[in-house]
Amino acid sequence: MGKVISMGYYKYVKDAYKGLKQNLKDPRYSDLKELMAERKKAWRVSPTVERLEHPTRIDQARKYGYKAKQGFIAARVRVRKGGLRKSRPVRGRKPKRAGVNKITPRISIQRIGEERTMKRFPNMEILGSYWIWEDGQYRYYEVILVDPSHPVIRSDKDINWICEKQHARRAYRGLTPAGKKGRGLRNKGKGAEKIRPSLAANENKAK
Repeated sequence: MGKVISMGYYKYVKDAYKGLKQNLKDPRYSDLKELMAERKKAWRVSPTVERLEHPTRIDQARKYGYKAKQGFIAARVRVRKGGLRKSRPVRGRKPKRAGVNKITPRISIQRIGEERTMKRFPNMEILGSYWIWEDGQYRYYEVILVDPSHPVIRSDKDINWICEKQHARRAYRGLTPAGKKGRGLRNKGKGAEKIRPSLAANENKAK
């Protein structure tokens, strides 16, 4: 007799957030629609970085190593959307020399949120972050942090690698999953030969 595999709780959470805005239009997700309406109101007036009692998306939090034990915390961060909002120069020049369009920041919006969270919790290290919501003005991410000096973390063989000094301030150094993606280090295979050890190496051929 074949093995019967039932869909666990994490799978339901993952399916609910996959195409979240489309699911809110589905009558089957009426409860989720009411829940997100309440959250949007609360998140808009909450602090930019707010510590949470427990993660909103437990499936994503577990993927980055979160455990419901001492030393782990989750935080929500709000970051503005859009480009760099470059103003047009007062003096006349060609449009292509104005330096307004196609000017992008060095790091992504998600990495900006992670660095702001690090400033709020300077004694913690960021394991990873993930998207939870966005509207016309803001983008919301949830950040999973761990305290590398906590005795419980030091004695946990699954996570005590974070206590070593080479992992210090990893959000500022682009060592989180979002940071590695922005540095191009998640690319593999043909065409990714020139991206290591950094974007500036190999005569800036990475981008």
